[in-house]
Amino acid sequence: MLLSSVLLSAARCDGLRDIVSGAPLSRGVGTRFIAGQRVDEALLTAHQLAGDGLKSSIDRLGEDTVERSQADATRNEYVRLLDMIAQGGLARSAEVSLKLSAVGQSIPNSGERMALDNARTICAAARRAGTTVTLDMEDHTTTDSTLSILSELRSDFPETGAVLQASLLRTEGDCRDLAYIGSRVRLCKGAYREPASVARRRTGEIRAAYMRCLAILLAGGAYPMIASHDPVIVDAALQCTTGPDGSHAPHEFQMLFGVRPLEQARLVSVDRTVRVYLPYGDEWWGYMVRRMAEKPSNFGLFLRALRSTT
Repeated sequence: MLLSSVLLSAARCDGLRDIVSGAPLSRGVGTRFIAGQRVDEALLTAHQLAGDGLKSSIDRLGEDTVERSQADATRNEYVRLLDMIAQGGLARSAEVSLKLSAVGQSIPNSGERMALDNARTICAAARRAGTTVTLDMEDHTTTDSTLSILSELRSDFPETGAVLQASLLRTEGDCRDLAYIGSRVRLCKGAYREPASVARRRTGEIRAAYMRCLAILLAGGAYPMIASHDPVIVDAALQCTTGPDGSHAPHEFQMLFGVRPLEQARLVSVDRTVRVYLPYGDEWWGYMVRRMAEKPSNFGLFLRALRSTT
């Protein structure tokens, strides 16, 4: 808890952000985990990943939107990004990830409707480009709102991806609701530090819940997007998605940009689809520090990744 408090304070400190962001080591961390500040830098990285047989899910950083003008600017940036994906011939390998809080969800009174309208515009742009949108999941207080918006979007854009967090006690039920043919569901452990009343805390319990959720999605014919760097989960997922005849149930693996790149390559080498979560934007400092604050074990993950390319 103390580490989380310190990290969250660091994320809000503009002076510290400016100092650390300008340091050579920090710039190295940024380029390791963030695909640049500009959209063209993100697309160049997506092209490079595609050349290595990796797909991507591009996320424009920024989530604490409190004004309509910010939400509109984010919507417009995503439309531009999707137009450039189409023009650059990336539609077969790149989709986008969208945080609803970035397009107005948390704005009082009209936020949910604003987020739905903006997300619908982005989904329409994705369809024109020949690709898809996945709605990121944030902390548990937004789950009902996010799934409600997802349901409305899927009436017109059934290809819209969902994200579910296995650590939440409710998630097995949500998996049952979304376990049907054509339903794209990114399943992750959950990066947010949630209260014990709504979420599991122990690693073993979260792993077990993750595998139960994955089994539900596979049994229902959904398309699970297995978002984990945990070797135990990756190995178990490889087994449960492989049939007796060696065929694979429809699925893909997802990992963060800059984390376990050799494992990403290994999965591609055994004929698995791998998609890299690819954030870009000038808010990389806040992105990285918040991820570590939400789950302090991520602090060790990022430090280990600096010392190793595995």
